[in-house]
Amino acid sequence: MAAPDYRNGDWGPAYLIQTPSSDLGVLRLGPGDAMPNHLHRHCDESFVVLEGRASLWVDAATRHDMTTETVFRCVPGEMHYLVNDSDAPFRCLFIKSPASPGDTVTVPWTPGEPAPVPPA
Repeated sequence: MAAPDYRNGDWGPAYLIQTPSSDLGVLRLGPGDAMPNHLHRHCDESFVVLEGRASLWVDAATRHDMTTETVFRCVPGEMHYLVNDSDAPFRCLFIKSPASPGDTVTVPWTPGEPAPVPPA
């Protein structure tokens, strides 16, 4: 199998399988890298940590420590922000189900800022 085609060169999400029922991919974050705060209106997004440690913020309020073998699910409408706040690489598997191309809504936010109001 060829190396994943990460969105940002050597980091970010990379889709491995895309079907009508689900999308499967890998997310790689180097130290200090972050996936923007976002939500999905129609799909769940689940994460399984393969390597490293990162923080997952849900709805700009609750921080979850993501370590190897952690499994976490975000439901439709739940904002989530993932940041590698360690000094080592982080990788996780992500599963979006059902597949919903174009379903990502970015809601600008970083920890320490007031919680944003998602668009209607």
